[in-house]
Amino acid sequence: MSGQTTRLATAEPRWLRAVLMVVGLGFLFFFLALPLVAVFVEAFQGGMSAYVEALRHPETLSAIGLTVFIAVFVLPFNIAVGVAAAWAIAKFDFRGKSLLITLIDLPFAVSPVVVGLVFLLIFGAQGLFGPWLAAHDVKIVFALPGMIIVTLFITFPFVARELIPLMQAQGKDEEEAAISLGASAWQMFFRVTLPNIKWGLLYGVILANARAMGEFGAVSVVSGHIRGETNTLPLHVEILYNEYNAVGAFASASVLALLALVTLVAKTVVEWQMRRETVMLDTPLAPENVGQPSGTQP
Repeated sequence: MSGQTTRLATAEPRWLRAVLMVVGLGFLFFFLALPLVAVFVEAFQGGMSAYVEALRHPETLSAIGLTVFIAVFVLPFNIAVGVAAAWAIAKFDFRGKSLLITLIDLPFAVSPVVVGLVFLLIFGAQGLFGPWLAAHDVKIVFALPGMIIVTLFITFPFVARELIPLMQAQGKDEEEAAISLGASAWQMFFRVTLPNIKWGLLYGVILANARAMGEFGAVSVVSGHIRGETNTLPLHVEILYNEYNAVGAFASASVLALLALVTLVAKTVVEWQMRRETVMLDTPLAPENVGQPSGTQP
């Protein structure tokens, strides 16, 4: 009787499940699929030749190259800072731990435009270090270094935020066992810690890379919008659209859309692999297979 009561209490009527599915699929269609289709339809409005010509324009190629360069450049820093922060938070107890977690979450809470303005006040001509930078002919804002700095600030939480709960759930028993067996710190990291966090690390890298390529607000403030020099792909799309160059704007936007689809596929593959490994670790061995080498039959 109790099992029947539980089943009835958690089972929704068919009409309710149908309504929920229609609402969910309708939302995905109107707010995700339809805009994505519209981007490619507008991009090919002038035909394939106009689309290819728009993508081969020197300013478009420069924007694509700059976007990829910034994303690749900040990647090692995201990995190093994310892994170090996650390792410190998950494996150690120290004073200021809560403050460190708050600082990691700060880029999620602050508007990207505000981030750009903050760095403009620090490195701009009238900023804190502006006079010294001008005297030594060092350019930070309205140049590539400023764009890299704000992109790094915006993207660095993603790796850490993916790894912290994963490393906390894994505990530190394996690391302590490795140290007790004579492993050095680097041996422990590369042979124990890194294999355990590889999929979570890759997941965070994918998210950080997607944010780096699509960032607009912070980069827009510090870039200066110099054509062919400091325009990333999102900024280039805005300029072309404001100039009523619809084909060029949507052709450039289609590149961002393709990058987003590649990111989505990569994210799905990593999630599938993480679930697969979790299921394999949680599945107990059959009694007759315990103690037998992998791949052998009883």
